[in-house]
Amino acid sequence: MSAWRHLRAIGLLPLMATLIAPLLILESSGPVDVDRGLVPGLVLIGLGLLLVVWTIGLFARVGRGTLAPWDPTTRIVVRGPYRHLRNPMIGGVTLILVGEAALFASLPLLAWAAAFFAVNAIYMPLVEEPGLERRFGGEYERYRANVPRWLPRPRPWDPG
Repeated sequence: MSAWRHLRAIGLLPLMATLIAPLLILESSGPVDVDRGLVPGLVLIGLGLLLVVWTIGLFARVGRGTLAPWDPTTRIVVRGPYRHLRNPMIGGVTLILVGEAALFASLPLLAWAAAFFAVNAIYMPLVEEPGLERRFGGEYERYRANVPRWLPRPRPWDPG
């Protein structure tokens, strides 16, 4: 698996959502106040980055693919945070976006975070999950039946 495949996927997806779009929003929305939301913003961004990096690594090592829909994993990933919820990568990106909104005390950034989450909340069940079911069959159906989409289960699921 080449590093270029991962860098291209990361650059086109999470990097656009967490850096490029927020920069454009901040540029068009006027002055910001970093002092008020510094600590909570940095904590949320840090947690989100940790989750995104962890999930990308699992996709590469375990899934043998990337986060991109055009270059998906060839194996189902049911390790780490994927034992608690089905979409930890989207959760991580959303944490980064909410952290940026807090850091810059920006309602437009908070609206962007909400829009990002809403689009994914529609896309996942309509597009991604049927694709995973076609690719992984009963293995994915069992996973989906035991692991929630957005709110993590307290105890990790053991696929046995």
